[in-house]
This record gives sequence, structure tokens and C-alpha cells, in this order.
Amino acid sequence: MAYSLSARILILVAACLIAGAAAAQGAKVSSPVELAKRAQLLKPGQWVWAPAIAPAGPVLVYVDLSRQLATIYRNGVRIGVSTVSSGKPGHETPTGVFTILEKNVVHHSNAYNNASMPYQQRLTWDGVALHAGGLPGYPESHGCVHLPYAFARELFGTTRQGTTVVVSDGATHQMASAGGEVLAPNTVSAVNDGAQDGEFWAPERARSGPVTIVMSRSDQAVVVLRNGVQIGRSRAVLPGDNDGTHVLTLGKDGAWLYVGVAGHAGEAGRPLDAAVRQRVQIPAPFYDSVAPILLPGTTLLVTAAPLSQGGAGTPLTVLSGDGP
Repeated sequence: MAYSLSARILILVAACLIAGAAAAQGAKVSSPVELAKRAQLLKPGQWVWAPAIAPAGPVLVYVDLSRQLATIYRNGVRIGVSTVSSGKPGHETPTGVFTILEKNVVHHSNAYNNASMPYQQRLTWDGVALHAGGLPGYPESHGCVHLPYAFARELFGTTRQGTTVVVSDGATHQMASAGGEVLAPNTVSAVNDGAQDGEFWAPERARSGPVTIVMSRSDQAVVVLRNGVQIGRSRAVLPGDNDGTHVLTLGKDGAWLYVGVAGHAGEAGRPLDAAVRQRVQIPAPFYDSVAPILLPGTTLLVTAAPLSQGGAGTPLTVLSGDGP
């Protein structure tokens, strides 16, 4: 079929506009500075990706529902940021600490008209997952976290089954600027006067998988999860001088590294000061039980929120979406 010159020009212009729009949706960069600049300017459907900044190490995904953003960290360093769309009213995305239970490049919803869910990474067995989906600029999913298609593909290739995903509603739990705390083998009488109700150590509940430690200032307690299953709980003495939320990951060299979550971007990749560690006190026998399972990639979350009692197959909710 022959086209007039004007028609061919219009077709060429349209093709260029389409290509430009597609390219504008995402960008791959190579420096932390460029990543930071682009991350501040993201519009719905856009993302930025810089895996070369931290080419190796444990991966953590942090989803901020209040800002509709997902941030990816490797070895405690931010390597990617993407806009997301989470659950709409009545289908809110649950907050908490999750592990990726399964991964499927091609997946369809069993609950919502066989809807396509490309690059699905399941967080709960009742249907919550990360996957490519619509991004209108506000929460509109049925509970999943929608990602741009190309970013979902990049993320899928970076994570593995068992990768930790933290989902937070930062609107009601603002991040304060203060030092974090971390598990340390301190011995004081306040935490060594005999076992209390609810304390236990049962590693046989989950014999393998990624380890997540959650510390609650309001409960003055520490909970250990492996592969999403609670395997231990103990009392702890945590300073209550701030209500900030801090996330750390254990690096390959055995050092705890801050993950620069919202409000703490400057902490990303910084090792934890030894003096800060000594601010947390837990029973020495409990620490001795936990220490052998602390491997690179272990995630630590310190929160002012109370701990719920999680069970096998149920994520432990540590960041509530309800206001005070």
C-alpha cells in the first residue's frame, strides 16, 4: 500500500513519539548520584535501575505505600527505585516483613478473571505478590504491588526465592533520624532472670531459608523468623529514645549494613557502629542460639510498632497501617 509523503511523515513522527514515551518510562544509570537525582523525579510508571553500584550481596526490597515507591537494595546500597500501585481501599496491601515464596515469569490470577500477572513474586499464599501491572499513580490493585513491566523483569532477575520484602506505610510511621540498634550478645540482670511467658527457641519449625530478625521497642522483644516462620522469641532491652524504623542487612564480611529506607537515605551501605550495638541487651543464651544462623543476607528490622503473633505460613505484621 502506497502512502503520501505527509502520511509517511505522520507515521514516522508517531513512531518516534511512541519510542520516546517507552524510553522515558525507565532509565539505567551507573552512579549513585544519577540514581538519586532520577529517583526524586519519578512519575507514575517510571523507574531507575543501577545494579552496577552494588554488583553483589544480599538483596532487600522496601515498598513504601505512602509514597507508592519500591526501593531495591543490594548489600545495603540502593540500586533501584520504581513507582508502584498498591491495594485500593477495601483491598489494602498488608504491611509487614515478607519473604518471596515463589517466582513465576508467567502467571494468571486465580481470583480475578484469570488476569495476567507477569514476573510474579508471591509474598503470601492468599494472593499478595509483586508483579507487572497497571500504574495510574495511585493505589488501584486488589492487594498486590504493581510494578512497571520492564522493572518487574529486572527485579525478577535480581531476587531469589526467600528474598526479604518489607512493606511499610510511611504515612503513619514517619522515619526519624537516629541511630539504629542491632542484636548483640549483652548480659544484664534485666534480661537474664529466667524465661518468661511466650519466650521460646524452636529452629525445627523451619530448618532452612532466609533469616529475618524483628525488634520491637514497644514490646521490648525480639522475634526471629526463618523462611517466614517464627522460630524464636525473647525479651530484650531496647532504648526508647526514638520511634524511627531502621532496616539493616548482614553483609558478606560479617558487618551489619544500614539500608537507606525513606528518611534514612544517607545511611545506605554504612556499617553499624560497634557502640550502637551495645545499646541492645538480650539474654546471652538466646543470642548463642541465634548466632549460628546469622548468615549474609540476614535482615534486621527495628521498629517502635508492637509485634503480632505470627504463625507458620502467616507473615508477621510489624508495621501497622493504622494511625495512633
